[in-house]
Amino acid sequence: MKSILNTQNIAITIKRLAQQIVENQVNGADIILIGLQPRGIYLSDRIHKEVKQLVDDAGVKYGKLDITFYRDDVRNTLHKANETDIPFSIQDKTVILIDDVLYTGRTIRAALDALLDFGRPGRVALCVLIDRRFSREFPIQADYAGRAIDSFENQKVLVRWTENSDKDEVYIV
Repeated sequence: MKSILNTQNIAITIKRLAQQIVENQVNGADIILIGLQPRGIYLSDRIHKEVKQLVDDAGVKYGKLDITFYRDDVRNTLHKANETDIPFSIQDKTVILIDDVLYTGRTIRAALDALLDFGRPGRVALCVLIDRRFSREFPIQADYAGRAIDSFENQKVLVRWTENSDKDEVYIV
């Protein structure tokens, strides 16, 4: 098990990602952040908090999206659905999807399908903490990435958060 990011690195990376998101928005009032259930929520909660400190928080919309039933790789086990909470229109807006790890691209493909149930966004961007390059099955790339890593197919990236573990840390196993 090799550490990729420790608690301090994660905090710095989240601040940087939030700053980049704000810098790239033409109109701060149109920032829509959508965290992907279940593991992307820990990152999206923190990015949302940082973005609100950088711009007028009344203009920052934040939602959570469950993609369980949109996946094309549903396994034989029954999945428990998570909550989707998008109480605003995304029609013609820039939506930033947030997840912890970008690996094959299947999760993001499912998220794009699920997102269309809430309207047609003008643009969709992707923000991830870890980008596992060279392992895509779909032509999807992150617009905002905390750290890009090279890894073998048999390796796993574990992201731990204080909300569900003992501390913030990212490992490769």
